[in-house]
Amino acid sequence: MAGEPDGGRASAATRRRGAVLEQAILDAAAEELKESGYSGLSMDRVARRAGTNKNAIYRRWPSRAALAVAAYGRMTVTEARVPDTGELRGDALELLRAANRHLSSPLGRILLDLLASARDDPDLLAEIHARTGGDGLTGMWLTVLGRAVARGEAAPEALHPRVATVPIALLRNEFLTRGVTGVPDEVLVEIIDDVYLPLVRGRAPR
Repeated sequence: MAGEPDGGRASAATRRRGAVLEQAILDAAAEELKESGYSGLSMDRVARRAGTNKNAIYRRWPSRAALAVAAYGRMTVTEARVPDTGELRGDALELLRAANRHLSSPLGRILLDLLASARDDPDLLAEIHARTGGDGLTGMWLTVLGRAVARGEAAPEALHPRVATVPIALLRNEFLTRGVTGVPDEVLVEIIDDVYLPLVRGRAPR
């Protein structure tokens, strides 16, 4: 169409509406993240790959950060299972081992890239926490810790999101500051036995 350089893509965007167009954009953004990481994510390239225009993207996601986190979230939609071994130590180790497997995977590396980029990008950090609660695991950690409180294994004052997710923070630190591609199981056991369990068992009111 004259005067409209993206005419073909604009026509395609007109034909594809709602969930169909949204899925095409998220799929395109996911492929860009896999290929180039967050630092290389370009709205122009996402638009070209999705066969649409940037206006269609910005109507749904107001920023590159919002699109990146939404695309990552779409890639990681799973039926998460909360472990129930009957004891806090067993539950915590299962959760931490699952998180370690995820962070060692291609999808996990995308999350680590987003978290590393968020250090210098407040908008990206806000999107990560607003849309995923950090990485989507906070609720599961609170569930297993709540069960432990009910069984008398942990102090009631420990039932707080920041306390519950200490193991995840320490695990991320291993990946982000040491540059490892996977954390040895003995380190996971140390995080639970030497840091987490003493913390939640001895948590005192402020």
